[in-house]
Amino acid sequence: MADAFGTFDYVIIGGGTAGCVLANRLSADPDISVLLLEAGGKDDWIWIHIPVGYLYCIGNPRTDWCYRTETDAGLNGRSILYARGRVLGGCSSINAMIYMRGQALDYDQWARETGDPGWSWDSVLPVFRKSEDHHAGSDESHGAGGEWRVEKQRLSWEILEAWRNAAAEAGIAPTDDFNRGDNAGSGFFEVNQKRGVRWNATKAFLRPVMGRPNLKIVTGAEVRRLKMEGKRAIGVEFRLAGETRFAAARIETVLAAGAIGSPQLLQCSGIGPGELLRRHGIPVIHDATGVGENLQDHLQLRTAFKVKGVRTLNEWVHSPLGKIRMGLEYLLFRTGPLTMAPSQLGAFARSDPTQARANIEYHVQPLSLDKFGEPLHTFPAFTSSVCNLRPVSRGYVRIKSADPREAPLINPRYLSAEEDRKVAVDAIRLTRRIAAQPALRRYAPEEFLPGDHLETDEALARAAGDIGTTIFHPVGTCRMGRAGDPAAVVDPRLRLNGVDGLRVIDASVMPSITSGNTNSPTVMIAERGATMMREDRLSNRA
Repeated sequence: MADAFGTFDYVIIGGGTAGCVLANRLSADPDISVLLLEAGGKDDWIWIHIPVGYLYCIGNPRTDWCYRTETDAGLNGRSILYARGRVLGGCSSINAMIYMRGQALDYDQWARETGDPGWSWDSVLPVFRKSEDHHAGSDESHGAGGEWRVEKQRLSWEILEAWRNAAAEAGIAPTDDFNRGDNAGSGFFEVNQKRGVRWNATKAFLRPVMGRPNLKIVTGAEVRRLKMEGKRAIGVEFRLAGETRFAAARIETVLAAGAIGSPQLLQCSGIGPGELLRRHGIPVIHDATGVGENLQDHLQLRTAFKVKGVRTLNEWVHSPLGKIRMGLEYLLFRTGPLTMAPSQLGAFARSDPTQARANIEYHVQPLSLDKFGEPLHTFPAFTSSVCNLRPVSRGYVRIKSADPREAPLINPRYLSAEEDRKVAVDAIRLTRRIAAQPALRRYAPEEFLPGDHLETDEALARAAGDIGTTIFHPVGTCRMGRAGDPAAVVDPRLRLNGVDGLRVIDASVMPSITSGNTNSPTVMIAERGATMMREDRLSNRA
């Protein structure tokens, strides 16, 4: 029997990016009460805030759920780490900090798929601008004075400048802004940092409002299941300090647990594919076939090149003097390698001329390593990671048992579509063309991942499975859709189809993945979701 924890107007499950935005916006109304439940701890560890600290946060159970995928045929039978933030701020506390909206046509497609013009680019652009605090100030594309700080990076690398020049020689023109609706081109990523320190969703949206008397924030709260009365959600059951507690929601319960956590909690609560739930002995409250399906992610292909006559991070981290210099530079000036996002230089391009718009994204780094979590190589090198922005392949998230403490089965099914394998091969060939341009030739780049001995389409397609890994952008597992769509989990107002008093507001509602990094689109989704909740509450009172 669960002990009563209290009754609130809104109960939000998940203190990640979306949860922080929702807690801020909903609690701005002093007439309503809000409870925010986060399974992880506070974001008070130093490595969360030093940008390069992502190396210590990802794969660390202190800050990461440390999920792993099932063995994936597209990855030639490999299972890979699938990091998700387990701390206040969620993935914004451990991610790449890259501020990226995607392409205008992504959102116009959402509007078509949902039948709601409110998801079009022209409609969501003001929402992006509302929360933004852009370093260059306000204009028709950017906002200033909002909570979500966006700055230029505070370091430079000769090898990255050379790569950008080589990309221009290969036909990828320079750009100084990826966020005006068409991100084609090559340039340096802008980041969610403030004077060389990570600016996560907690700092942006939660800390400024923690003193509100109508907002209660609880960490270490592991939600077990939604509490239902018939087909209405009335609150949540969770474990806190070894005890089972129940928090009631007068108006709505909101799932903001992300593309893995939200479908898992729905399935454990009896909302999901009926056959799956019955297999695990869970009473079916609502048979929703789309819950956990439609998983999309950006698979990055890590091509790497040895170089000569230029400095890269590889040599710095293996030099005691280099480490001292990096530490002092950060301590004194908040500049240098410790401010590094995982990728500094980006590029958006077409993998082949038949593509209607940029369909691949580069993350270029002045370093190399065998795989994430392992030491950097001792020789100078750079990595050109490239991902397919709009994969056709679809995966799924499914519970393994009725126990919500057991990690779900995650199968992205990378490269399962022939179209995706072709894009992978074309992307590797384009990467080689860039590396062969005059701007890089002086550094004698020598490909060692996947290896220049691989030449045929068949060999390169298999190599993509060997070098491919997630770039940590899972979306789509509770996708929104228009009325009458049997696979849509939520409607365009993010209300769960077939269930009252319940919404899903996080990256899982994306019907299709955005053409770029997904954290800031999640901020936008939460902004829109909070507005919808306020509108519906006032409408119901009228």
